[in-house]
Amino acid sequence: MSTASIGFEEKLWLMADKLRGSMDASEYKNVVLGLLFLKYVSDAFEEKHNELSQDEWADPEDKDEYAAENIFWVPKDARWSFVKENAKKPEIGQIIDQAMISIEKENDSLRGVLPKDFARPALDKTRLGETIDLFSFKVGDQESRSKDVLGRVYEYFLSKFASAEGKNGGEFYTPTSIVKLLVKMLEPYKGRVYDPCCGSGGMFVQSEKFVEEHQGRLGDIAVYGQESNPTTWRLCKMNLAIRGIDGNIGEHNADTFHKDLHKGLKADYILANPPFNISDWGGEKLKEDVRWSYGTPPVGNANYAWIQHMVSKLAPSGTAGFVLANGSMSTSTASELEIRRNLIENDLVECIVTLPGQLFYSTQIPVSLWFVTRNKAAKGQRDRKGEILFIDARKLGYMADRTHKELAIEDIQKVTEAYHAWRGTNEQSYENILGFCKAATLEEVKGNEYILSPGRYVGFEDLEEDGEPFEEKMLRLTTGLSEQFAKSKSLEDDIRRALEGIGYGI
Repeated sequence: MSTASIGFEEKLWLMADKLRGSMDASEYKNVVLGLLFLKYVSDAFEEKHNELSQDEWADPEDKDEYAAENIFWVPKDARWSFVKENAKKPEIGQIIDQAMISIEKENDSLRGVLPKDFARPALDKTRLGETIDLFSFKVGDQESRSKDVLGRVYEYFLSKFASAEGKNGGEFYTPTSIVKLLVKMLEPYKGRVYDPCCGSGGMFVQSEKFVEEHQGRLGDIAVYGQESNPTTWRLCKMNLAIRGIDGNIGEHNADTFHKDLHKGLKADYILANPPFNISDWGGEKLKEDVRWSYGTPPVGNANYAWIQHMVSKLAPSGTAGFVLANGSMSTSTASELEIRRNLIENDLVECIVTLPGQLFYSTQIPVSLWFVTRNKAAKGQRDRKGEILFIDARKLGYMADRTHKELAIEDIQKVTEAYHAWRGTNEQSYENILGFCKAATLEEVKGNEYILSPGRYVGFEDLEEDGEPFEEKMLRLTTGLSEQFAKSKSLEDDIRRALEGIGYGI
């Protein structure tokens, strides 16, 4: 869904943002998204409760009736009807905290996940009551679930909070159009999908949507992830829970470099947006790490540590697609250049896509997508050993608002079609397009000192021919210049005469 389109999500956001007042966006994010989650589980529960109440043979208070349909059990003191009744009371903060505790107690998969700091003095209880009143519409009943009402609101709010938080917003949110592009290029139909820095879980959500759109079975993909930030880890758990995605993102938050929660995992697909250019990643403690097969990454920048971590997690025919800052394509730091050279010479780099600027809320740093694979001649695709596909997509995208760009559906299609044509996984035959895409040999890349910037390879697109003969064009241009010069000379003479008339000489 484009954030440029105005729907109920935007109206809801405008109201919610108004209630935020002076509260910091990062704090308010947990208030609003926590309440949304509570409303969701309560809607689903209350709908089932009503249904069971009308069945004389059923017990609406029997937990097993709900578990059978993947509906969370919600105790009486946590149901939305109870919360709403008490919304205007000064102790509403404690009531919500207790509701969260009760839900966690009854549902093992949510233990330690839900926010429980609504009673803190800094949170304005009048505003909290008004925010509860905002969520009067259904988000968790069957009809709303079929329309993904909560998913859309959740995604929209995440993007808006990312924008409000600015630089820190990128820690939990990757713009949807970038995630869609990664997913459509990798096409994760079947197998293990892994994200080593999963944020709020956007890569998993889009992967599941992709499978659904292509009539696949959701049970055919298994989701694995890890997230170091505890608040973001909770957001991810909630995001997956509301969509019914059974993902393994660990029992707790953890640092991927220093506490890998999926040690034995070999993934068929890796999708990731690692934090850019991290300098304090603790590299000095990991100099002898087994993951550094292609060279030891520098202590001052984690980019090449992320690359090698992901390569180490790939299954024999696995492919990884991830976002990196553009500097990673051409850095000449000795250790990074050595790693890049080894990756290229081992034929692991499959494709590089440079993206337009202004796509991220959190940074103005221009970024690119890297695709690395263990097998360039996997079953069902053309043998592309010894080649790398370069795509320059910097001219694509449109301004969704004054400061941010988005990739349109046609932009995503243009890039993915070129990639799949080159791989032989669609109906089209691949052709190099000047200024846009080029399949280069490893020899060419070596000749360019192992620099992976697509601009080096795709060349400049031809200027469109306007049909005007060269001689006529030159005559028109030189005549125009002469006229301009004559005008400026005449203006200079007029000024000189005027100044002389009032007694100034030049």
